[in-house]
Amino acid sequence: MFLSVLCGVLCGVFLALLIFIVRLFLVLRGGTDCKPGKNGSVCVLVVAGSGGHTTEIIRLMESLSQAYRPRHYVIADTDKMSEDKIRTFEASKVDGNSPAQYTIHRVPRSREVLQSWSSSMLSTLHALLYSIPLVFKLRPDVVLCNGPGTCIPLCAAALLLGILGAKRVLLVYVESICRVESLSLSGKILYHFADYFFVQWQPLQTKYPKSIYIGRIV
Repeated sequence: MFLSVLCGVLCGVFLALLIFIVRLFLVLRGGTDCKPGKNGSVCVLVVAGSGGHTTEIIRLMESLSQAYRPRHYVIADTDKMSEDKIRTFEASKVDGNSPAQYTIHRVPRSREVLQSWSSSMLSTLHALLYSIPLVFKLRPDVVLCNGPGTCIPLCAAALLLGILGAKRVLLVYVESICRVESLSLSGKILYHFADYFFVQWQPLQTKYPKSIYIGRIV
C-alpha cells in the first residue's frame, strides 16, 4: 500500500515537472513571435540596481520613446539612492500637465555584496515570493534589466506568467558596460532565458554567440 502511494506521488511529481519543462520550452521558443506594442503603448518593468546599474539603466531609458508606458521600476528594499535617481529622471520627462506614467516598487534584495552562495539561494527564494505577486499584478509586456541580482527572481516570475499561460512577457537583458570579457552572474543565468541579450563589447559576443552586439548602448 505504501509503495503504491509513493509510486503515485512520484509519478505525479514527474508528470508535473515534465509539463513545466515543456511549457518553459514553448515559452522560450515563442519569444521571437512576441511583439508587444502592436496596438499601442508598451508596459515595461525596469529593474534598477544600486550604483552603476541604476545609472546605466536610466541612460538606456532615456533612449526609449514615450510609447514605453507605464514604466514600473523595481529596486531592492535596501537601495537608498536609486529612487531619487529615478524620480529625477522621470521629472525631466514630464510634459505639461500630463500625469506621471511610472511607479516604483521594492522587493527584498536577492544577494548582498560578499554574501555566501548558500545564503544567496535562500535570499533569492525570499525575493521570489515578493516578485511573483508583483509581476502578476503589473503584468508587464517587457522586463528590462542590466545585471543586478534583483532581476533574477523578477525574470523568473515573468517566465512563470508565461508558463501558466497568463501572459507572454518579453525579457530584455543588457549586460553592463563594465563587462568586457566575462558575463556577470546574472548574465550567465539569464543568457539562457532572455529573448534579447545585449552585450556591449565584441569579445563577449564572440564568446556568447546568442548575444547581440550593436556597439555601446549606454
